[in-house]
Amino acid sequence: MAFKDLPAGMRPRERLVAHGAATLDDAELLALLLRTGLAGKNVMQLAQELLDVFGGLAGLLNTSLDDLKRIKGLGGNAKRAQLAAVLELARRVLSCRLKEREVLDRPNLVKDYLQLRIAHLPHEVFVVLFLDTHHRLIAFEEMFRGTLTHTSVYPREVVAQALQYHAAAVVLAHNHPSGLPEPSRADEAITQIMKAALALVDVRVLDHLVVASGGSVSMAERGIL
Repeated sequence: MAFKDLPAGMRPRERLVAHGAATLDDAELLALLLRTGLAGKNVMQLAQELLDVFGGLAGLLNTSLDDLKRIKGLGGNAKRAQLAAVLELARRVLSCRLKEREVLDRPNLVKDYLQLRIAHLPHEVFVVLFLDTHHRLIAFEEMFRGTLTHTSVYPREVVAQALQYHAAAVVLAHNHPSGLPEPSRADEAITQIMKAALALVDVRVLDHLVVASGGSVSMAERGIL
């Protein structure tokens, strides 16, 4: 069932035009993106099912294209491509904001950005945000990739990349595919190793974030750095 078949009071498009996007809930905004439902399930029901299955809007944005195939009505490429486009737009908006403002001023923005970039990955990655002297984002780099339980991290490669970017500081981050963001002893150890290695070239480690589908943990906030 498409929007035109919904009762007038349930049509998100008309409500958005009349009252603004902020008046719509997550399911209604998502329904606008999906545009149509399928036989026996209108677009609002399909939108709500997506939110229920993937744990809300944040969970949906962290979902892979393959995961979306599990939902009847999203097996084709069109709707999955639309959702992927929205996800990429969100990443780019957050990236632009990090390049404009000091990351220390926006710790939640950094967490949101990393959630979108690495929380959903099925394998572990170690990434670095390279920052200028004003702690604005220069570049985001995936430095190392491992299995579900381990990533080999080489400090010299991070140091070399920091020098190439003329970075003044970095934010380290890696994901836990298990879904639990709690730092391990190994995570704490590599943080100290990275901090010591980068200090030799006068580059500060501002934070090391552990990111997972269940949230994120800042080692700086924990007092580990």
